[in-house]
Amino acid sequence: MRLQQINRDLLDECHQCISRFESMRELDAVADFYKEVRPHTLEFDQLIAEWKELAIEYINEHQPKYVHLSQIESAEEQMKQFIVQSFYKETSKKRFYQSIHAAIYTLETIQTELKGGLS
Repeated sequence: MRLQQINRDLLDECHQCISRFESMRELDAVADFYKEVRPHTLEFDQLIAEWKELAIEYINEHQPKYVHLSQIESAEEQMKQFIVQSFYKETSKKRFYQSIHAAIYTLETIQTELKGGLS
């Protein structure tokens, strides 16, 4: 199922964002927007858009008990933001971690739902 694969890819990216963010802060590094940030975010913007579309279809078709449209929309916005923010050491640490953990929770809930574990 395509939704399951994209969901896994986005979960992996969340964990990579955490590593990237910590590394950028530790190394006091500055990312090049046009060489690093923009190409990476464009790739994931497309993946996030496809994930949102498939997740909404899944919700409409299966009516899962623990996954709602508002969570999908919120996770979409959070992912778009923290993927970019992960490249910048100036990003608020508290806000970054709150956003990323909320998105991870939604992605993990969907993953569990897709495996038939919550309904």
